[in-house]
Amino acid sequence: MLKQWLRPLVRPLPQWSTVAIAPPSDVVTATLCWHGKTEDVTRDHTVAALKPLVIATSVEAGQHPELEYRDRATGVLLGVLQLTRMASLVVEERSIALYHVTAGEHCCLRWPRRSWNRWLQNRSMRKASSSQYALMEPAAVQQLMIAYLCPRPVVLVSVGAPAHQNIFPMDLIGPLERSGFFSLALRSTNVSQSVMREARHVALSGMPAQMKPIVYRLSEHHKHPLTDWSALPFPVRPSQQFGIPAVAAALRVQELSILHSEEIGSHTFFLGRFVSDEKYADGAQLHHTAGFHQAYRLRYGPPFVMV
Repeated sequence: MLKQWLRPLVRPLPQWSTVAIAPPSDVVTATLCWHGKTEDVTRDHTVAALKPLVIATSVEAGQHPELEYRDRATGVLLGVLQLTRMASLVVEERSIALYHVTAGEHCCLRWPRRSWNRWLQNRSMRKASSSQYALMEPAAVQQLMIAYLCPRPVVLVSVGAPAHQNIFPMDLIGPLERSGFFSLALRSTNVSQSVMREARHVALSGMPAQMKPIVYRLSEHHKHPLTDWSALPFPVRPSQQFGIPAVAAALRVQELSILHSEEIGSHTFFLGRFVSDEKYADGAQLHHTAGFHQAYRLRYGPPFVMV
């Protein structure tokens, strides 16, 4: 009993929670607010880069909007990001606004635990040597966790070209609904980045939550291409139009035709449209959300199913 009481005093919450959610995830709403106006952007905002931390949306929301995340069932405010306008991308006569995240705060933990947990997490990040923490300042990681209040689905991205083949996990993905685009934000150091820019098409496999260990194992392919599709620990099937090998056990396979790519800081931001969408099974998909979000749901319910 004493250990349970002392744990939050000496150990931070996990930064990320891996959870199982049946798509589409609609437990949290995202709203852009500016000059007395509001727009629901739950399905129209995405992370475009990590350094600097950039949010993309089809909504023009002035120079300094706020992005609010609320529990859909109760309307309770879970977190806020403060944004500053950077630039716009125009693709096929449609405009995508890019906003730099300048500040943020969440409301999932009560004060003073919220501030203390943030301090503990920041201390751990400063001591860590992983590439993720080397890329971003602790304050930016805290802001990124707020962006993950809307749980992010995990997919395996398949790349197929005559001299290059690869498959790797991504969660910096999402729809920009008003423009009709779908986006991917890929670290520019990824070994397949240049091939994706040239080939201009990929296949996305929506992964069942129970395949988490295999999905995480494939993270090594961000640095090293796949040698042979037959070397994968699961069977593949060709995608509908492009014939790119995709995961046979996927809940859903979507083919994305890439229309535009743009380097934004640390990442390459891809915009495309789906040309096929095959749903193979119902079930819970692998998602990521912030650890403090799961802590909130464990307290107030209902919690996500942990994987």
